[in-house]
Amino acid sequence: MLASSSSTRPAIPLAPVLSASSFRRAASAPARTVLDAGSYRLVTSGRVAIALALRELGIQAGDTVLVPAYHSPSMIPPVLWREATPVFYRVGPDARVDLDDLAARIDAGTRAVMVTHYFGFPQDIAPIRALCDARGIALVEDCAHAFIGEHAGQPLGSWGDYAIASSMKFFPIYEGGALVSKTRSLDKVRVHSAGAGFEAKALLNSLERGFAYGRLPGVQAALWLPLRAKSALWGMLKRGRKTPAKSLAPDSSDSSFNFDPRWLDKRSSLFARSVLKLASPARIQALRRSHYARLDTALRGLPGVRPLHARLPDGACPWVFPLLADDPEALCARLKAAGVPLTRFGYPLWGGMDADTCPNAAMLSRRVLSLPCHQELREAEVDWLVQAVRKAVLA
Repeated sequence: MLASSSSTRPAIPLAPVLSASSFRRAASAPARTVLDAGSYRLVTSGRVAIALALRELGIQAGDTVLVPAYHSPSMIPPVLWREATPVFYRVGPDARVDLDDLAARIDAGTRAVMVTHYFGFPQDIAPIRALCDARGIALVEDCAHAFIGEHAGQPLGSWGDYAIASSMKFFPIYEGGALVSKTRSLDKVRVHSAGAGFEAKALLNSLERGFAYGRLPGVQAALWLPLRAKSALWGMLKRGRKTPAKSLAPDSSDSSFNFDPRWLDKRSSLFARSVLKLASPARIQALRRSHYARLDTALRGLPGVRPLHARLPDGACPWVFPLLADDPEALCARLKAAGVPLTRFGYPLWGGMDADTCPNAAMLSRRVLSLPCHQELREAEVDWLVQAVRKAVLA
């Protein structure tokens, strides 16, 4: 397990890591995923899927694409790659789409709108679909936070001309995304393996992340010698190169917001595709909802914080637990000092997107601290997480 400054402080993974439990089945009813929404192609990241969707829609120089003002910076480079202009539309204080502002920003150059289901909470997507149909523009449904889940009896991803998703936010894999369409053919979207180096890195990184958090100790012991030899060999190769080596994996796998068009025609790894087939979406959804509920019960009503949403909708599968803090910088510092992993979605926002464009987006970017609630958390880790967050909030 990762080193800790205290014997009572566990090292808690921010994202799912591979464990012996990853392929257990759930006793509950099957859960639907974005892959149930239509035809799909499995690629290496959500941003690659965005770029493919924009390419398939024929987005080009002179076009505008409406993008939510509250966004991941990785959403913008694919728009710029198409030489189009991103135009930001407003969201409400709970990250709901401001439909009136969205409608007001559509003009003759608008070709598409992207809509995000933040943190796994579905947007009221039907009116947005109706607006796009009425104005003759395409809808790209961003399910990067909502690989699993449904709304109004349909899997998320069913409303867009294209939907995009990020499988590595929900499964214990190093890379992965999806382009999905219920209504458009994907026959021209052809993807292939990025090669043996990429396939090996995708497998080994997934294993090593599990090992780092105390998972799969038997496998780690069995692979100790070959993994050590691999690290030594890789170090020798890097030291011997006169020019930087091309990356074996996309930047998205290492927390970068960059977009590299070289990955457009690359398929998700065999390991990642196998995990998607073998892991149980129902188990993932049930455990994430349970962990979310534990955090909600523990934190609701505490001074200076509140859950972003009043309730977790039926059928939703949360990516994280978004906590709205009155003094986010101080609380973030206390949480990090305590060893609590967290992420700050949309922090910072893309350059030029400020409070004048959308006050709520600026507020959410600054004040939302997102805590892990994924399925690979152990019960003892959830117990510690709940107590550590409460202590930091009450400090």
